[in-house]
Amino acid sequence: MTDSEKTNPTENSNYVENFSNSSSTSMWLTSKIVEYLFLAAFVCALVIISIFPDIQVVKVYAAAFVSIWLFLFLVNQQLLKTSSQSDLTKKAELYNYLSANNNFLESNPLTPAREKALQYSQELIDDYKKIRGTSRSLYYTLQLATVVFSGITPILVLVDKLDVGISWFKWLPVIFPAVASIVASIVTSFPFQENSVAANTTVELLEAEQEKFVLGVTESYRCYDIEDESQRQNKAKQAIENFIIQVNNIHLNQVQELSKTKSGEKNTDPAVQSVESK
Repeated sequence: MTDSEKTNPTENSNYVENFSNSSSTSMWLTSKIVEYLFLAAFVCALVIISIFPDIQVVKVYAAAFVSIWLFLFLVNQQLLKTSSQSDLTKKAELYNYLSANNNFLESNPLTPAREKALQYSQELIDDYKKIRGTSRSLYYTLQLATVVFSGITPILVLVDKLDVGISWFKWLPVIFPAVASIVASIVTSFPFQENSVAANTTVELLEAEQEKFVLGVTESYRCYDIEDESQRQNKAKQAIENFIIQVNNIHLNQVQELSKTKSGEKNTDPAVQSVESK
Protein backbone atom coordinates (compact mmCIF):
# COMPACT_ATOMS: atom_id res chain seq x y z
CA MET A 1 0.00 0.00 0.00
CA THR A 2 1.45 3.37 -1.04
CA ASP A 3 1.53 6.51 1.06
CA SER A 4 -1.31 8.04 -0.94
CA GLU A 5 -3.46 4.98 -0.25
CA LYS A 6 -2.90 4.99 3.49
CA THR A 7 -5.57 6.33 5.72
CA ASN A 8 -4.73 9.76 7.03
CA PRO A 9 -6.11 10.12 10.56
CA THR A 10 -5.82 13.90 10.47
CA GLU A 11 -7.88 14.17 7.29
CA ASN A 12 -10.43 11.72 8.68
CA SER A 13 -10.78 13.69 11.90
CA ASN A 14 -11.07 16.95 9.98
CA TYR A 15 -13.79 15.49 7.82
CA VAL A 16 -15.77 14.22 10.81
CA GLU A 17 -15.44 17.64 12.46
CA ASN A 18 -16.62 19.42 9.31
CA PHE A 19 -19.44 16.90 8.98
CA SER A 20 -20.72 17.59 12.49
CA ASN A 21 -20.17 21.35 12.34
CA SER A 22 -21.72 22.45 9.03
CA SER A 23 -21.49 26.16 8.28
CA SER A 24 -25.02 26.20 6.83
CA THR A 25 -26.36 24.60 10.00
CA SER A 26 -24.64 27.19 12.18
CA MET A 27 -25.99 29.99 10.00
CA TRP A 28 -29.50 28.55 10.25
CA LEU A 29 -29.30 28.33 14.05
CA THR A 30 -28.10 31.92 14.31
CA SER A 31 -30.82 33.17 11.99
CA LYS A 32 -33.42 31.16 13.90
CA ILE A 33 -32.40 32.81 17.17
CA VAL A 34 -32.71 36.26 15.56
CA GLU A 35 -36.13 35.26 14.23
CA TYR A 36 -37.32 34.32 17.72
CA LEU A 37 -35.99 37.62 19.09
CA PHE A 38 -38.03 39.64 16.60
CA LEU A 39 -41.08 37.51 17.34
CA ALA A 40 -40.64 38.20 21.07
CA ALA A 41 -40.24 41.92 20.30
CA PHE A 42 -43.48 41.85 18.31
CA VAL A 43 -45.33 40.20 21.21
CA CYS A 44 -43.94 42.79 23.62
CA ALA A 45 -45.10 45.55 21.29
CA LEU A 46 -48.61 44.06 21.25
CA VAL A 47 -48.64 43.99 25.05
CA ILE A 48 -47.57 47.64 25.21
CA ILE A 49 -50.26 48.57 22.66
CA SER A 50 -52.93 46.82 24.72
CA ILE A 51 -51.84 48.66 27.87
CA PHE A 52 -51.07 52.06 26.30
CA PRO A 53 -53.18 52.32 23.11
CA ASP A 54 -52.43 56.03 22.69
CA ILE A 55 -48.74 55.47 21.90
CA GLN A 56 -48.75 55.42 18.10
CA VAL A 57 -45.03 54.85 17.63
CA VAL A 58 -45.33 51.39 19.20
CA LYS A 59 -47.70 50.35 16.41
CA VAL A 60 -45.06 51.31 13.86
CA TYR A 61 -42.48 49.23 15.72
CA ALA A 62 -44.92 46.31 15.90
CA ALA A 63 -45.46 46.43 12.13
CA ALA A 64 -41.68 46.56 11.55
CA PHE A 65 -41.05 43.67 13.93
CA VAL A 66 -43.66 41.41 12.32
CA SER A 67 -42.36 42.25 8.82
CA ILE A 68 -38.78 41.40 9.78
CA TRP A 69 -39.94 38.24 11.53
CA LEU A 70 -41.84 37.09 8.42
CA PHE A 71 -38.78 37.78 6.26
CA LEU A 72 -36.51 35.82 8.59
CA PHE A 73 -39.01 32.97 8.71
CA LEU A 74 -38.92 32.59 4.92
CA VAL A 75 -35.12 32.88 4.86
CA ASN A 76 -34.79 30.21 7.55
CA GLN A 77 -36.95 27.83 5.54
CA GLN A 78 -34.57 28.16 2.61
CA LEU A 79 -31.52 27.82 4.85
CA LEU A 80 -33.00 24.66 6.35
CA LYS A 81 -33.36 23.13 2.88
CA THR A 82 -29.78 24.10 2.05
CA SER A 83 -28.49 22.63 5.30
CA SER A 84 -30.41 19.39 4.73
CA GLN A 85 -29.02 19.07 1.20
CA SER A 86 -25.50 19.72 2.48
CA ASP A 87 -25.87 17.00 5.11
CA LEU A 88 -27.05 14.52 2.48
CA THR A 89 -24.02 15.34 0.32
CA LYS A 90 -21.65 14.77 3.23
CA LYS A 91 -23.37 11.48 4.06
CA ALA A 92 -23.03 10.38 0.45
CA GLU A 93 -19.29 11.12 0.54
CA LEU A 94 -18.71 9.48 3.92
CA TYR A 95 -17.98 6.00 2.57
CA ASN A 96 -15.06 7.45 0.54
CA TYR A 97 -13.34 8.38 3.80
CA LEU A 98 -13.97 4.98 5.32
CA SER A 99 -12.50 3.14 2.35
CA ALA A 100 -9.44 0.96 2.67
CA ASN A 101 -7.98 2.87 -0.30
CA ASN A 102 -8.82 6.45 0.59
CA ASN A 103 -8.37 9.11 -2.04
CA PHE A 104 -9.27 12.54 -0.69
CA LEU A 105 -8.40 14.44 -3.86
CA GLU A 106 -10.58 12.66 -6.42
CA SER A 107 -14.34 12.43 -6.11
CA ASN A 108 -15.94 9.03 -6.43
CA PRO A 109 -18.26 8.69 -9.47
CA LEU A 110 -20.84 6.87 -7.34
CA THR A 111 -21.24 9.76 -4.91
CA PRO A 112 -24.04 11.47 -6.93
CA ALA A 113 -25.93 8.17 -7.10
CA ARG A 114 -25.59 7.69 -3.34
CA GLU A 115 -26.75 11.26 -2.80
CA LYS A 116 -29.84 10.67 -4.97
CA ALA A 117 -30.64 7.50 -3.04
CA LEU A 118 -30.28 9.31 0.28
CA GLN A 119 -32.39 12.21 -0.98
CA TYR A 120 -35.14 9.79 -2.00
CA SER A 121 -35.18 8.17 1.43
CA GLN A 122 -35.05 11.57 3.16
CA GLU A 123 -38.08 12.78 1.19
CA LEU A 124 -40.02 9.73 2.36
CA ILE A 125 -38.87 10.36 5.94
CA ASP A 126 -40.00 13.99 5.78
CA ASP A 127 -43.39 12.99 4.35
CA TYR A 128 -43.98 10.43 7.08
CA LYS A 129 -42.89 12.94 9.72
CA LYS A 130 -45.55 15.34 8.46
CA ILE A 131 -48.17 12.59 8.60
CA ARG A 132 -47.03 11.66 12.11
CA GLY A 133 -47.16 15.25 13.36
CA THR A 134 -50.51 16.08 11.75
CA SER A 135 -52.21 12.88 12.90
CA ARG A 136 -50.83 13.21 16.42
CA SER A 137 -51.89 16.86 16.72
CA LEU A 138 -55.39 16.15 15.43
CA TYR A 139 -55.83 13.16 17.73
CA TYR A 140 -54.79 14.95 20.92
CA THR A 141 -56.68 18.13 19.99
CA LEU A 142 -59.91 16.27 19.33
CA GLN A 143 -59.51 14.14 22.45
CA LEU A 144 -58.96 17.25 24.55
CA ALA A 145 -61.97 18.95 22.97
CA THR A 146 -64.12 15.90 23.75
CA VAL A 147 -63.03 15.93 27.40
CA VAL A 148 -63.62 19.68 27.75
CA PHE A 149 -67.06 19.74 26.14
CA SER A 150 -68.15 16.61 28.01
CA GLY A 151 -66.94 18.05 31.32
CA ILE A 152 -68.68 21.38 30.84
CA THR A 153 -72.02 19.79 29.90
CA PRO A 154 -73.12 18.83 33.48
CA ILE A 155 -72.36 22.36 34.65
CA LEU A 156 -74.48 23.88 31.91
CA VAL A 157 -77.50 21.88 33.08
CA LEU A 158 -77.79 24.39 35.91
CA VAL A 159 -78.25 27.22 33.40
CA ASP A 160 -82.02 26.66 33.32
CA LYS A 161 -82.16 27.49 37.02
CA LEU A 162 -80.32 30.78 36.56
CA ASP A 163 -81.93 33.97 35.38
CA VAL A 164 -79.16 35.38 33.21
CA GLY A 165 -81.42 37.37 30.91
CA ILE A 166 -79.71 36.09 27.72
CA SER A 167 -81.90 34.02 25.42
CA TRP A 168 -79.15 32.24 23.49
CA PHE A 169 -77.38 31.28 26.74
CA LYS A 170 -80.03 28.64 27.39
CA TRP A 171 -79.03 26.80 24.22
CA LEU A 172 -75.57 26.00 25.57
CA PRO A 173 -76.66 22.79 27.38
CA VAL A 174 -77.79 21.52 23.98
CA ILE A 175 -74.90 22.83 21.85
CA PHE A 176 -72.02 21.58 24.01
CA PRO A 177 -73.15 17.90 24.18
CA ALA A 178 -73.81 17.96 20.44
CA VAL A 179 -70.33 19.30 19.72
CA ALA A 180 -68.79 16.72 22.10
CA SER A 181 -70.67 13.94 20.31
CA ILE A 182 -69.54 15.15 16.88
CA VAL A 183 -65.91 15.44 17.97
CA ALA A 184 -65.98 11.97 19.56
CA SER A 185 -67.46 10.54 16.33
CA ILE A 186 -64.65 12.12 14.30
CA VAL A 187 -62.03 10.58 16.61
CA THR A 188 -63.55 7.12 16.28
CA SER A 189 -64.22 7.40 12.52
CA PHE A 190 -60.74 8.49 11.48
CA PRO A 191 -57.72 6.48 12.74
CA PHE A 192 -55.54 9.45 13.69
CA GLN A 193 -53.76 7.57 16.45
CA GLU A 194 -53.14 4.50 14.30
CA ASN A 195 -51.80 6.65 11.48
CA SER A 196 -49.49 8.45 13.88
CA VAL A 197 -48.09 5.21 15.31
CA ALA A 198 -47.69 3.65 11.86
CA ALA A 199 -45.95 6.75 10.47
CA ASN A 200 -43.65 6.91 13.48
CA THR A 201 -42.70 3.25 13.00
CA THR A 202 -41.97 3.87 9.31
CA VAL A 203 -39.84 6.92 10.12
CA GLU A 204 -37.75 4.92 12.58
CA LEU A 205 -37.29 2.07 10.08
CA LEU A 206 -36.28 4.44 7.28
CA GLU A 207 -33.88 6.39 9.47
CA ALA A 208 -32.29 3.18 10.74
CA GLU A 209 -31.91 1.87 7.19
CA GLN A 210 -30.40 5.18 6.09
CA GLU A 211 -27.79 5.06 8.85
CA LYS A 212 -26.94 1.46 7.95
CA PHE A 213 -26.39 2.53 4.35
CA VAL A 214 -24.30 5.59 5.23
CA LEU A 215 -22.05 3.77 7.70
CA GLY A 216 -22.01 0.42 5.87
CA VAL A 217 -22.59 -1.56 9.06
CA THR A 218 -24.34 -4.49 7.35
CA GLU A 219 -23.01 -6.95 4.80
CA SER A 220 -25.28 -5.68 2.00
CA TYR A 221 -23.94 -2.12 2.42
CA ARG A 222 -20.31 -2.73 3.44
CA CYS A 223 -17.96 -1.87 0.59
CA TYR A 224 -15.21 0.32 2.05
CA ASP A 225 -13.12 -2.59 3.41
CA ILE A 226 -12.49 -4.19 -0.01
CA GLU A 227 -8.92 -3.73 -1.25
CA ASP A 228 -9.54 -4.16 -4.99
CA GLU A 229 -10.85 -0.95 -6.58
CA SER A 230 -13.10 -2.60 -9.20
CA GLN A 231 -14.62 -4.97 -6.66
CA ARG A 232 -15.22 -2.10 -4.28
CA GLN A 233 -17.00 -0.09 -7.00
CA ASN A 234 -19.19 -3.08 -7.91
CA LYS A 235 -20.01 -3.64 -4.27
CA ALA A 236 -20.86 0.06 -3.87
CA LYS A 237 -23.23 -0.13 -6.85
CA GLN A 238 -24.88 -3.20 -5.35
CA ALA A 239 -25.18 -1.40 -2.01
CA ILE A 240 -27.09 1.47 -3.65
CA GLU A 241 -29.43 -1.00 -5.34
CA ASN A 242 -30.00 -2.89 -2.08
CA PHE A 243 -30.72 0.35 -0.25
CA ILE A 244 -33.33 1.51 -2.79
CA ILE A 245 -35.01 -1.91 -2.69
CA GLN A 246 -35.10 -1.93 1.10
CA VAL A 247 -36.49 1.63 1.29
CA ASN A 248 -39.19 0.77 -1.26
CA ASN A 249 -40.09 -2.36 0.71
CA ILE A 250 -40.53 -0.35 3.91
CA HIS A 251 -42.65 2.22 2.09
CA LEU A 252 -44.79 -0.35 0.26
CA ASN A 253 -45.37 -2.34 3.45
CA GLN A 254 -46.74 0.82 5.06
CA VAL A 255 -49.01 1.51 2.07
CA GLN A 256 -50.30 -2.07 2.16
CA GLU A 257 -50.99 -1.83 5.88
CA LEU A 258 -53.03 1.34 5.31
CA SER A 259 -54.95 -0.39 2.51
CA LYS A 260 -55.72 -3.34 4.77
CA THR A 261 -56.89 -1.01 7.53
CA LYS A 262 -59.23 0.87 5.19
CA SER A 263 -60.64 -2.34 3.73
CA GLY A 264 -61.16 -3.70 7.25
CA GLU A 265 -63.06 -0.57 8.24
CA LYS A 266 -65.32 -0.91 5.20
CA ASN A 267 -66.04 -4.55 6.01
CA THR A 268 -66.92 -3.72 9.60
CA ASP A 269 -69.26 -0.88 8.58
CA PRO A 270 -72.84 -1.92 9.63
CA ALA A 271 -74.35 -0.30 6.53
CA VAL A 272 -72.03 -2.22 4.23
CA GLN A 273 -72.72 -5.49 6.06
CA SER A 274 -76.47 -4.99 5.77
CA VAL A 275 -76.22 -4.33 2.04
CA GLU A 276 -73.98 -7.38 1.53
CA SER A 277 -76.38 -9.58 3.52
CA LYS A 278 -79.27 -8.51 1.26
